[in-house]
Amino acid sequence: MEHTSKAPAAKRHSAAEFLPETRSLHALEDAARQCHGCDLYRFATQTVFGEGHSPARIVLVGEQPGDQEDLQGHPFVGPAGKLLDRALEQAGIRRDEVYVTNAVKHFKFEPKGKRRINKKPGSSEISACRPWLEAEMETVRPKLIVCMGATASQSVLGRAVGIQKERGSFLPHRSGADVMITIHPSALLRLQTHEEREREFNRFVSELKSAKERAG
Repeated sequence: MEHTSKAPAAKRHSAAEFLPETRSLHALEDAARQCHGCDLYRFATQTVFGEGHSPARIVLVGEQPGDQEDLQGHPFVGPAGKLLDRALEQAGIRRDEVYVTNAVKHFKFEPKGKRRINKKPGSSEISACRPWLEAEMETVRPKLIVCMGATASQSVLGRAVGIQKERGSFLPHRSGADVMITIHPSALLRLQTHEEREREFNRFVSELKSAKERAG
């Protein structure tokens, strides 16, 4: 009995089998709602797909939905999303002109009392969800992909990335787009002092300005 119950889960190692033949964003989003490519769907409220303009010159990729994103069904609507919106505004980038998504489409968390605390996706979960991100990139056809944080960078580039070492740099992507490495806005929320937060926020805005110039 134990072997039988584990067998179906062993087959769910990738989202690839759930990809639709039609590769419009609407078709992808509809198909992603049924994705069982990894076990995260069992615990999340819903799939949170990317949103925004298509085609777009810039795609912003984060790690995964957070608590508010999981509840509302939209990317970057929680505290980190509000910080991202402020940074985009100061960088002169309209959010409705870019495409915003995450490397992993379901919220991974651990309960702590009544709260749900973000838990970093594992390599197998990042890999399992990558087909969705790759399909988004093929559909949106960006000139520049901004990877916000280590999970996004690993998913887009297919390797581990040292954020502080490669932050602000532009790297090639196999699609022909450029890739820019930066921090995830949630990292700013974890800084201890106002001075640190202001300094790193200004640096983040500066990097977004560079991204805008690079994308043309």
